[in-house]
Amino acid sequence: MAETLTNATEYTVSEIAQAVKRTVEEEFGYVRVRGEISGFRGQHSSGHAYFTLKDENASMDAVVWKGNWARLAFKPEEGLEVIATGRLTTFPRSSKYQIVIDNIEPAGAGALMALLEERRKKLLAEGLFDRERKREIPYLPRVIGVITSPTGAVIRDILHRLADRFPSHVLVWPVRVQGDTCAPEVVNAIEGFNALLPNGPIPRPDLLIVARGGGSIEDLWGFNEEAVVRAVAASGIPIISAVGHETDTTLIDYAADMRAPTPTAAAEAAVPVRAELVGYVDDLGSRQRQAARRISASARDRLRAAVAGLPRPADLVATQRQRLDHAATNLLSGLRHSVQRQRVQFSRIEPRLGPQVLRQRSQDLAQRLANLSGRSETGLRKTVDRARLTFDPRADRLLPSAKRLVERKSSSLAAIGPKLSPNALRAELRHSQTQLAPLAARLLANFSASLVQRRSALDQAGKLLASVGYESVLARGFAIVTDGQGQLVRSKQGLEAGDPLTIRFANDETVPVLVTGAHVAPRKKPRQATDNDPQESLF
Repeated sequence: MAETLTNATEYTVSEIAQAVKRTVEEEFGYVRVRGEISGFRGQHSSGHAYFTLKDENASMDAVVWKGNWARLAFKPEEGLEVIATGRLTTFPRSSKYQIVIDNIEPAGAGALMALLEERRKKLLAEGLFDRERKREIPYLPRVIGVITSPTGAVIRDILHRLADRFPSHVLVWPVRVQGDTCAPEVVNAIEGFNALLPNGPIPRPDLLIVARGGGSIEDLWGFNEEAVVRAVAASGIPIISAVGHETDTTLIDYAADMRAPTPTAAAEAAVPVRAELVGYVDDLGSRQRQAARRISASARDRLRAAVAGLPRPADLVATQRQRLDHAATNLLSGLRHSVQRQRVQFSRIEPRLGPQVLRQRSQDLAQRLANLSGRSETGLRKTVDRARLTFDPRADRLLPSAKRLVERKSSSLAAIGPKLSPNALRAELRHSQTQLAPLAARLLANFSASLVQRRSALDQAGKLLASVGYESVLARGFAIVTDGQGQLVRSKQGLEAGDPLTIRFANDETVPVLVTGAHVAPRKKPRQATDNDPQESLF
């Protein structure tokens, strides 16, 4: 087959793909595409998001890079009709074109309402709108936190209404109430108020008011964000939602503890009217005073009724007074009867009493007294004899003064003994005993002290004897030499051969020995005394 001759330029696939890419990007550098999101499965692990925009006749790929995802006011959701703004480009590897999205917005109010309803159902299923989660609004909050724009008319209306009803301490957290940053700023404000300490430098509010004026659904969309709804539901401080006018409804209205139709109504719901509260307190005080008066009057009436039912004091003691009168009357007659009875008894025993009876009774008593006197003298002598037998052996050891005192007492007792009566003897004996007891105590004390002193001296002498006695010398290896008569031998003078000696060692053992050797000096004979010698002989 013959080759076909042509002058057409030959391109590679890559060159064609790059040329198409440049053409598409130059022609469609900025576009707004309306379509339904399909195939959205969330962000990829890389952070990018891939899905498809389609309508009834065509579809195109779409991508949101990781850097643009965080800036999107509306996040892509499956089945949502949106208007995507971006630029077209191609993907040469698969010969496809796609739109790189910079911003996404719902395609009309219908789409927003559909998204709002779908989000409401989701949060409702999670229980964030349950009535059981809602808390009671404080009756009189000390500190009120307001989350709103600081430049709008809403904050002025709230402050003015609070000042009219009940002036309170208000903390304002300024936020944007419209736009892309509305939702995160409101979330930060709610979490910031909840993070304040109850006793910190900035007081922790008792109540929060989230307020905004009216507007379209797009203007109020920041209060429909899921993050804001969850922050309202998780708040530890009760929240009043006052977003929009009375006909406007946002998702935080369902999650808040109370919904107010307007910001002014929220201020009215937050605090009571001070004048009405003062009047209510005064009314309660008046009712309390009236109730106290009624209770006091009722108690007084009951007391009077009880007093009327009690008997008179005179009636209470009348019976006892009558019994006392009867007892006094009976006492006088009883005394007279007792005297008469004693007189009758005495008259019965009177004949038995006479001088002879009294004389006989006196003689009997005198005889008994004489017998007792004799017995007392005998007992006293026996007591003195026993005492003498007891104290005579110790008389020699008494001090001279005590001995003389005892002898004097004994002699005086012996001298006056027969003259004394038994009672006098007993008194004298007790007196002698009282004088003898201190002497005996002193004798015993002196004897004990003398015994201790002598024992101490004996111990010291024993110690001295042990230190200077020959037993300690023998213990060091020395010995004692005695002759036949037991006398100490201190030198060899006077010893002769054949003299018996005894050697004594430390353990009281003795050894008999005999004197031997020629070195012993002969014993000198004693010098005979002469008539001319003036000194007598010692032998």
